[in-house]
Amino acid sequence: MSQNNDKTRQGQVIDENLKRVYQDMLEEKVPDRFLDLLTQLKEQESASKKGGNAK
Repeated sequence: MSQNNDKTRQGQVIDENLKRVYQDMLEEKVPDRFLDLLTQLKEQESASKKGGNAK
């Protein structure tokens, strides 16, 4: 019976740790380099919709 309680507690600890890691990732700031790349992609998309050259 004690072994089942240990497994249950281990599962709870694992769940808590996974949730904590996931939440930390959600709260991380997007790196500036990624934001710059997204801006470049949006500019290229906008230019190609206007008939411009996306290169």
